[in-house]
Amino acid sequence: MIPLTDSQVTRDGKALILAMDHGLEHGPSADFSSVPDTLHPEKIFETATHDAVTCLAVQKGVAETYYPSYDDDVNLLAKLNGTSNLWMGEPYSPKNWTVDYAAELGADAVGYTVYSGSNHETKMYEDFRDVQERAHREYDMPVVMWSYPRGQGLKNDTKESTIAYATRIALEIGADMAKVKYPGSREAMEWAVKSAADMPVVMSGGSKTSDYDFLSSVEAVMDAGGSGLAVGRNVWQRDDPEGILDALEKVIFEDATADEALD
Repeated sequence: MIPLTDSQVTRDGKALILAMDHGLEHGPSADFSSVPDTLHPEKIFETATHDAVTCLAVQKGVAETYYPSYDDDVNLLAKLNGTSNLWMGEPYSPKNWTVDYAAELGADAVGYTVYSGSNHETKMYEDFRDVQERAHREYDMPVVMWSYPRGQGLKNDTKESTIAYATRIALEIGADMAKVKYPGSREAMEWAVKSAADMPVVMSGGSKTSDYDFLSSVEAVMDAGGSGLAVGRNVWQRDDPEGILDALEKVIFEDATADEALD
């Protein structure tokens, strides 16, 4: 495990990862139709220059085309795998580009989704192994795991035991940070963080909610010992993304409550 205290993807050991891999994963209509300006990646790159954002997670084509114009202002988290919402089989996320190419483009870290519980779990563990070992050995580059238990045998992918298992899996197979869904309470998140030992855990931002509900969940994650947030829609679907990033900066990096951040 690579310590992330001094990494480009964290500040003081905490992270606010802005994600825009949604175009591949969800399609343009699902997430961008309500805010059509954000359909253009350049809008999200501009948002990612906010001081609160520690890095931006994007897929290969977006990184190739837009990151060179922002490499001085944005830290790149190269999301190496992903699949479309058109896929109807058991969850599997194929690798779409390599660690080598991500490093060539100037990535500061790589990200990889693993669906534990899928019938394709063993293949995804092998894929992750190859990514993790090359990133560590060749580039001393941290690896963030999107640790998302999912599959036909899994009835509830956000219950306390499942999220704790997700963070433990990430630790056991070599992630440097785990991104997981919020299990619904501070107490449940605390168990997930403890299950990860010294590996940082960040919460997935999920679908857009109210400012207060969103910031309250982030506050609970930080109180539980979490290391921050990986968020997309809850930022760039808002009329004022800079405003919510200002508030998130206070909660994540300045230990403010949701009420204090909104004031």
